[in-house]
Amino acid sequence: MAVSVRLPTVLRPHAAGKTVVEADAGSVGDIIAGLVARFPGMSGHLLNESGELQRFVNIYVDDDDIRYLDKAATAVADGAELTILPAVAGGA
Repeated sequence: MAVSVRLPTVLRPHAAGKTVVEADAGSVGDIIAGLVARFPGMSGHLLNESGELQRFVNIYVDDDDIRYLDKAATAVADGAELTILPAVAGGA
């Protein structure tokens, strides 16, 4: 079994338009590293120059915000769902 990774609209063009991709279970950091390896165009959207998660990217594991868990070290089990949500800003 694998982890389902839900992609926001901005990342879908880098994954052939897919809304969900599969990844091996592991830590959030491992899953993100695997996504960037498979889909290099996602790198700048997900990681900063130091290779850490961008501060404006929110990641949830089964509806739990990883900022309140173990951040990138949060374990993601087989069958879980990981959701990537970039922050949205703007307005008039």
